[in-house]
Amino acid sequence: MRFLHPDGTTVHLGYCSNVHQAEDLRGVIAQLADHAEPVREHLGVDRLGIGLWLARGVVTELAADERALGRLKTELLARGLETVTLNAFPYAGFHREVVKKGVYDPDWADEARLQYTLDCARVLAALLPHDTALGSVSTLPLAWRTPWPRERAEAARRALDRLTTGLATLESWTGRRIRVGFEPEPGCVVETTTQAVRKLGGLDPDRLGICLDACHLAVQFEEPAAALHRLADAGLPVVKIQASCAVEARDPADPAARAALRRLAEPRFLHQTRTATAGGVQGVDDLPDALNGELPDDRGPWRVHFHAPLHTDPEPPLRSTADQLGQVLTELLGGPTADCHHIEVETYTWSVLPQPPADLAAGIAAELAWARDRLTGLGLKEDPA
Repeated sequence: MRFLHPDGTTVHLGYCSNVHQAEDLRGVIAQLADHAEPVREHLGVDRLGIGLWLARGVVTELAADERALGRLKTELLARGLETVTLNAFPYAGFHREVVKKGVYDPDWADEARLQYTLDCARVLAALLPHDTALGSVSTLPLAWRTPWPRERAEAARRALDRLTTGLATLESWTGRRIRVGFEPEPGCVVETTTQAVRKLGGLDPDRLGICLDACHLAVQFEEPAAALHRLADAGLPVVKIQASCAVEARDPADPAARAALRRLAEPRFLHQTRTATAGGVQGVDDLPDALNGELPDDRGPWRVHFHAPLHTDPEPPLRSTADQLGQVLTELLGGPTADCHHIEVETYTWSVLPQPPADLAAGIAAELAWARDRLTGLGLKEDPA
């Protein structure tokens, strides 16, 4: 879906396809018919944005075979879908039985990560709608925090220089600008906006910036306005918003809250958990660690990196951080200028909910409707063209 900001900027809203299990081109094309088109029909719109996740093998095929790329473009157009952003955080295997820390491999010290990201940018430049010249690709925040010795940090910085050069060359060839956004995440080398300023400051703002995941921001107990001002002051643009909500237990010592949290402690994805204390934010790498006593439960709320559906709260007495997401949208899009052009609803956890929905397309459509209402409430107007 497209929206017009009062300043005339087009703002794109879509959902991320990493919720679907597809790691070859046939599977990607099938998910457009099986899931994305039904989401569009539930919403009753003629055009729906989809942020594609394309595993390494799919990107390799699309980058090398113009016929395969043309087939994907044709399928998108035929089903009323458009792509302005790719999620290039997971490299492959995002729906295997156990993902956990494997999602951070390869990291930005590895040549494979650079080449994958540049290939994603090339594919996206070809997939962009004919009337759109700006695309975005989101990626991991350099690496998981350990091990990260100086030589790997230096290798990553050199890779970012080469990434900038590659993106500039791509724009000169295609006339389309693709920007890459690094996504701060709890437990990583860059987990907060403060660390983003320190470790990513000085990058070319025309090519590189931040993918701001609202769930991650909330888990780290970052106040949205302060965080966004920090990034702006450092010249780090928000190239993409991942519209997502964390799970919060206001009283993690409550037996009912702990029982509900246990039902979220599933084996596939990593669910970093944090609490805010007088001494600062404390955390553990996964929810089972917190439930096993490694995180204080008597000093304040816990927030869990579990992407909760935007439009509904999790099992009581748990709640979501939808209010924080609303603040992010207000800060970036509620003022006189649009400070971000791409919004991607990224609830990839539907399949690991204690009670997965019977109709996934209806659930995703409800999330997008929630986001649409927030945008129109900020003065943006839906563009039906």
